[in-house]
Amino acid sequence: MDKRRLGTLIARYSVNPLVKALAAIGPLPAGMVLLETVGRTSGEPRRVPVGGRLRNGSFWLVAEHGRRAAYVRNIVANPRVRVKLGRRWLAGSAVLLDEDDAVKRTHELGLRLNGAVVRTIGTEPLSVRIDLDPDQG
Repeated sequence: MDKRRLGTLIARYSVNPLVKALAAIGPLPAGMVLLETVGRTSGEPRRVPVGGRLRNGSFWLVAEHGRRAAYVRNIVANPRVRVKLGRRWLAGSAVLLDEDDAVKRTHELGLRLNGAVVRTIGTEPLSVRIDLDPDQG
């Protein structure tokens, strides 16, 4: 089994359900958010836990499997997303940054555990910037 499939299985069947359950009862730990995209085929909301940081009105994250990640493929089809920061949902538009140094970005974001996971199981790290809508006060 290749590294991407193993990482996806671990996330889908153990980490993601646990983090989603935690998000249902309260805020997630610092650096973790729920990212909501629109399913490219179903049109239904799809939520996935991701690690990242808010910087200057944008939320930054690194997708460890790049354009092969399901949520990234959803973003390509529809860049409008929501991010649950604390107890609030914030809307914005996601931008995929192919030219950004995604490994360097994991260090800049200062998320040690998430960055280590991305660098360890990541196959095609890709930086993603979500420009949050300004009118969300």
